[in-house]
Amino acid sequence: MASEVDICNLALGHLGDNATVASLNPPEGSVQAQHCARFYPIARDALLEMAYWNFSMRRVALPSLAMDWPEYKYAYALPGDVLNIIAIQSNDAADDYSTRFVPTDTPFWSHNYSPVVAAGRYVPQPFTIETQADGSSVLFTNVENAVLRYTAYVRDTTQFSPLFVVTLSHYLASYLAGPILKGDVGAAESKRQLQIATVYQSQAEVSDANQRKSTVEHIVPWQAGR
Repeated sequence: MASEVDICNLALGHLGDNATVASLNPPEGSVQAQHCARFYPIARDALLEMAYWNFSMRRVALPSLAMDWPEYKYAYALPGDVLNIIAIQSNDAADDYSTRFVPTDTPFWSHNYSPVVAAGRYVPQPFTIETQADGSSVLFTNVENAVLRYTAYVRDTTQFSPLFVVTLSHYLASYLAGPILKGDVGAAESKRQLQIATVYQSQAEVSDANQRKSTVEHIVPWQAGR
């Protein structure tokens, strides 16, 4: 598995730089190491935010908070590693694609069951996030006993997929091209590396998506009530 140093040296290699970085934290004395230490975290976190990578997906039951908000019934503390929120779900959700609802096309007395599950009828639950004075983040929603699906900041490079590593190396190279190659040459190479990174990112996202499969049965509300 590639380390941070490996990814930085790979990025430098894309630029034709023969220097080898030995350490980023702290950066060893070379100019290349200083640039890599500066730009690597930025490039990594930006790429993590661009897609729902499998290795960064998390699922957690949120701790409730005693806070009032006119628009929402419930408040929850967010984990400190949240990058992108995928969905807010109830803790009794049948799966990631279904929602509970009470059919409204027939009188309530005509069916003697509790709210049913409409498979495949995913309805995103509204929410908002507020930042408190102490810097903590609070999520407000109308979902009771909420479970959060999200992508997290990932620092451990051993969790990165091979194609993610290659994509990140070219993306980082686009940041390094300017300060290392300088001038018009650096600007042109930065653009070229970004184009290459985009190609690899598409391949990485396809490969990543193939690692999960869900079969969703679509049922409209009036069918679900039968």
